[in-house]
Amino acid sequence: PTQGLCFDCHQRPLTTIAIRSWAIFNGPLRTAIHNLKYKRDISLGIVLAQPIIDLFSTLGWEIDIISPVPLGVARMNERGYNQSVLLARPLAMSTGINYRPQALNRVRETISQVGLTVRQRRENVNNAFRSSSGEVEGKSVLVIDDVMTSGATLESCAAALIQSGARCVYALTLARAKKRF
Repeated sequence: PTQGLCFDCHQRPLTTIAIRSWAIFNGPLRTAIHNLKYKRDISLGIVLAQPIIDLFSTLGWEIDIISPVPLGVARMNERGYNQSVLLARPLAMSTGINYRPQALNRVRETISQVGLTVRQRRENVNNAFRSSSGEVEGKSVLVIDDVMTSGATLESCAAALIQSGARCVYALTLARAKKRF
């Protein structure tokens, strides 16, 4: 409900400059995100991208590249699409910011994060992403995902981007889980 660092972010240093979420992951928004992810209702992508577009316009972040969190091959084959792409692409199109889905690659399959503790989540996504220095070197990158629970995935993405020479990394999600671990 207020700006600033959450309790968890005060306890450990972040690789990202900032992580913002539009809303809490519950109620109708939770249902809509589940329909987008698990029930193949991809038409929700553009509808759910609008709050991200609106939020981004208020932040004043100077971004060079927008990149979605990539799915693993198995999950991509199972689902047929990446829900984060359905949120990131409309944001890039509405702002004119360079959309670079290839800026991040998932190089290791991971298990679903659902039901894992914070520590297990961090271990699960540790070194799961790589970035190409040719794509991000010296750039300010915005990573887009649908839901942030512990921040482990976003931080792992940010670490890969920074290691490849990104100047800085921001993250934006549609929702944030309110569950405490």
